[in-house]
Amino acid sequence: MSSLLDAERRLWTRGYQRIAGLDEAGRGCLAGPVVAAAVILPHGASIPAIRDSKSLSEAKRMAAREQIEAEALSVSVGICSPEEIDELNILWAAMEAMRRAASDCVPGPDFLLVDGNQCFEDSPWPYETVVKGDTSSQSIAAASIIAKTERDAMMRQLHDEHPAYGWESNVGYPTQAHYAALAEHGATPYHRRSFTLFRE
Repeated sequence: MSSLLDAERRLWTRGYQRIAGLDEAGRGCLAGPVVAAAVILPHGASIPAIRDSKSLSEAKRMAAREQIEAEALSVSVGICSPEEIDELNILWAAMEAMRRAASDCVPGPDFLLVDGNQCFEDSPWPYETVVKGDTSSQSIAAASIIAKTERDAMMRQLHDEHPAYGWESNVGYPTQAHYAALAEHGATPYHRRSFTLFRE
């Protein structure tokens, strides 16, 4: 039976010790940054609370984050701003956020497990891409939780500046109320101008 540790076990047996899982949050949002996280767990670590962040309640995500931060060798976050998203496009902004997260790991990684089917170009580390990695790799699932909780907290802070858009609940994702607020108030500096912000 497969488990969240299968990818890590395979790499541990090949001699890799600092395997960084990478994932991002916020690609589908209309506003705010895209946030990536890199998490390196100790050899043999198993944290039962780690699951795909999308399947956890907010309270369980926060509890899992506390466990991850307590047990991980390294936890780091990389961010690309709305302006960078507009310049690079959302895919490559997400890749750049992942690069920044991996680069900021201390200790640094010796291998990357990257959620999805692409990695940033010219990676200085060996890597594997893992489609739906947050359901098949503990390190990627941990990164998913860190990225999601970090970005949600950022958007709730931005809500205080722009309360009309409902970011305290939708955290920048497209909702009917978000589109209605855009139609009434226009875009903020935190909206992604390269996205379709207004419905016909």
